[in-house]
Amino acid sequence: MSTEVDQGTDWGRRVLWVGGGLVALVVAVLAASATVPRWWAHRVGAQVDGSITQGTLLGLVYGFVFTFLPIIIFVLIVRWRRTWKAVVFALIVALLLAAPNLMTLSIVVGTGTAAHAGDRVLDVEAPAFRGGSLAGAILAGLLLAGIAYLVISRERAHSSARRARTERDEALTPPASQDEGEG
Repeated sequence: MSTEVDQGTDWGRRVLWVGGGLVALVVAVLAASATVPRWWAHRVGAQVDGSITQGTLLGLVYGFVFTFLPIIIFVLIVRWRRTWKAVVFALIVALLLAAPNLMTLSIVVGTGTAAHAGDRVLDVEAPAFRGGSLAGAILAGLLLAGIAYLVISRERAHSSARRARTERDEALTPPASQDEGEG
């Protein structure tokens, strides 16, 4: 005599794992918000070393690259695979690639003490970095909009050309005559 064990989903275990994951995420975000802005400001400040020109150029590069790459990677992954797992993976990869811009944004819009400290560090050690970063992000956005326009207009042109060829072929094909079957 065999007994079957119900192989259903253990919802209690799932809720526990999800709850634990959310608590860990909240703790990580709180710890990061208290340390990352100051740390990032010192890293950027060490690269710029007080130069306005260097701050502008480095900001442009960071803003452009870390806006352009995440969006392109996200779009390519989502176009390649449209499952929810692929979308989550693409979102995680895009957020990791956008981390430098997000850390700079946390300094600019942050209200905590670490954000204010990072703001002061960037004022002294990396002048013009924030403005350059914003300009680079805007340039990347404009380039991406231009690329999207070209891709969409190309797809429309190909679709229109296909439709025109089909209509031409239908117009040039003689109708089947009824006399061919008799004879």
